[in-house]
Amino acid sequence: MTAPAPNGTRRLERRLGDWARARLPFALAEFVMFVLKQGWACLFGGLLLGAIIGTKLIWQPGWALHRYDALFLFAVALQVLFLWARLETWEEARVILLFHLTGTAMEWFKVAAGSWSYPEPGIFKIMDVPLFSGFMYASVGSYIARVIRVFGMRFAPYPPFGATVLLGAAIYVNFFAHHFLPDVRLALFAATVLLYARTRIWFAIGENLYWMPLPLAAFLASLALWVAENVGTATGTWLYNGQLPGQVVGLGKLGSWYLLLYVAFVTVTLVTRRALSREPLRRDRVAEAAGIAVGLGRD
Repeated sequence: MTAPAPNGTRRLERRLGDWARARLPFALAEFVMFVLKQGWACLFGGLLLGAIIGTKLIWQPGWALHRYDALFLFAVALQVLFLWARLETWEEARVILLFHLTGTAMEWFKVAAGSWSYPEPGIFKIMDVPLFSGFMYASVGSYIARVIRVFGMRFAPYPPFGATVLLGAAIYVNFFAHHFLPDVRLALFAATVLLYARTRIWFAIGENLYWMPLPLAAFLASLALWVAENVGTATGTWLYNGQLPGQVVGLGKLGSWYLLLYVAFVTVTLVTRRALSREPLRRDRVAEAAGIAVGLGRD
């Protein structure tokens, strides 16, 4: 069972939900609440993306502090603030640390291989990779850990845990190995669908429960990350090999994010597996676990 949202967040959600349902058709009100909860879950990444855009607009080459260094200091301060304000739990912080380490390792390899580059100078830059880049991966971990808690998510029926770890490891290794060996991402795409085809993500909006197939959720999340990546390249914060500032990132990167999200999700489950169930869940059991009361028989 995931940790419940803070009481203040629950009260705010209830007030917003009551306000929206009093003024909007039910389906539209539920969609608005879904978007607002998603925004709250990706708060860390949203603020970091806002900082990337804001610094690009105002930063001057002659300033004493480099833009990359400012982004690094902002990300560190933001992480401290999230822990101090209890917007993230220490358990979630461990997830984010794992993301930071695995993401930075990938950045070092990919930059050295010439896949992409960071063209601006910076003091907090190791092996041509600015240290704020690790927080971009950490923001994905922050989102996954927070969205599970914010929506009271349950994943069922969840595949054998060992199989999910092996698939996540294979995806991560392929990001490196395809520079030397044949790229097996098509087989990995198929494996994600085969392994997770039956897995439902149960989630709550107010007093109502819904579910979505896990592969569909991964695709929608990867689409959002692809849009965010286009913001990063449009601002020239990083550029792919042969890419010009403002040029749209190829749709092939959408597939990369889709696969990386499975690595991200497995990383979260290495720290906590309370939301996972090997058996299919009935709606009433999900509602009981989430601490809400909903109508039954709507599967």
